[in-house]
Amino acid sequence: MTIPFFPDDLFEQDRQAFLDLLYEVGTDDEQKFILGRRTAELERATAAATGVEHAVACSSGTGGLNLAVQAVGVGPGDEVIVPAFCCQPVASSVANLGATPVFADVDPHTMVMDPASTEELITERTRALMPAHVFSIMADMPAMNKIGRAHGLTVIEDAAVAQGAVLDGTPSGAWGDLGVFSYFQVKAFGTAGEGGMVVTDDEDLARRVRMLRNHGQDGITRFLHHEIGQNSRFDEILAAFQLHRIGGFADRLERRARIADYYTERFAPLADRGLVAPPAGRNGRCYYVYSLLVERREDLRAWLTEKQIGTHIYYPVPLPLQPAFAKYAPEGADWPRARQVSARNLAIPIWPHLTDFQVEFIADSVCEFFD
Repeated sequence: MTIPFFPDDLFEQDRQAFLDLLYEVGTDDEQKFILGRRTAELERATAAATGVEHAVACSSGTGGLNLAVQAVGVGPGDEVIVPAFCCQPVASSVANLGATPVFADVDPHTMVMDPASTEELITERTRALMPAHVFSIMADMPAMNKIGRAHGLTVIEDAAVAQGAVLDGTPSGAWGDLGVFSYFQVKAFGTAGEGGMVVTDDEDLARRVRMLRNHGQDGITRFLHHEIGQNSRFDEILAAFQLHRIGGFADRLERRARIADYYTERFAPLADRGLVAPPAGRNGRCYYVYSLLVERREDLRAWLTEKQIGTHIYYPVPLPLQPAFAKYAPEGADWPRARQVSARNLAIPIWPHLTDFQVEFIADSVCEFFD
């Protein structure tokens, strides 16, 4: 039995629906293949589900971060505080505008940006905070918002991996001044390709994001460019596909959550033997990836590979130690907790159509390693 980390049949049950939608959009009398009525419908559905006033579809989660950072006016001379352990767009979206990403250390268990480390880094040049939800855990958004309000800073919530997660009754994406989701194919609400969504309650920010995603045009007068924007428009075929799949999203999330609950219960006794599972419970949890912290990571990975269970190591080098961002790393600075989680994290499969037998086999295999 082979259990891949990410399956190659994520959309198999939707194959015929996708082909039907491809034909429907392609033969539609409107002949509008970007930013059409299906995109608008997906935006309305996302805003309603997230509890925000505005949702703006874009070409990817990375595109969404680029739009969000530009929309709040970040530019040369500004600083944005981002997590040292994360996917690189949190930093590149800042650097690409001529601003400086400032790297905060992370919590050694949850792996998300640490509020105390964040507040220590605020200077007169700080323009925004960009906490990111990581793997199974939402960032400490109440603390981040408190810091933001105290210092007059914009909070951009990188919720790329967390669509559908809820913290203290508030959905992910709705905590920050702007939130960003990703539809990259393996995300919890992934699509057959790429896509993203920016969400906000701020009408002016929503208007700016809408213009920036479409070359700075306002959607009314073509070829009149109000700002220097980007091409980050959303595809109508993928919008139709997401609308087709949105009805089953809650059930897929629940299946992922139940798998996570089972894993966490099974792995709890291993905490004093070199394996730490994500925190238990549902509050503030997301289930894109289930990532363990393991002292003997390479040995456990080899053991699981021998059993044909796929695993994945995320971000083995913290962002400020990457060649691309070396110039933003102050001399003598260190991020010990980011280095620690980079060296210890190991993700195991959690996709929603894993069978109970497969889930039990994965958990049994991990536990057997420590016997």
